Amino acid sequence: MIAEGYKNKDIADYLYISPKTVEKHRANLMRKLNLHSATELTVFAMEKGLLVDSQ
Repeated sequence: MIAEGYKNKDIADYLYISPKTVEKHRANLMRKLNLHSATELTVFAMEKGLLVDSQ
């Protein structure tokens, strides 16, 4: 959902968790994958086939 452009609050509402929890998970993902921006995270997700095709 992060790579698809959803905001932390939208993700939190969808998953019934706190926006702070989403922020922490996002930060952990980026740290572990050595990524430094949402764009890099999106490219990573695309390369790994993690995005849902909306067509």
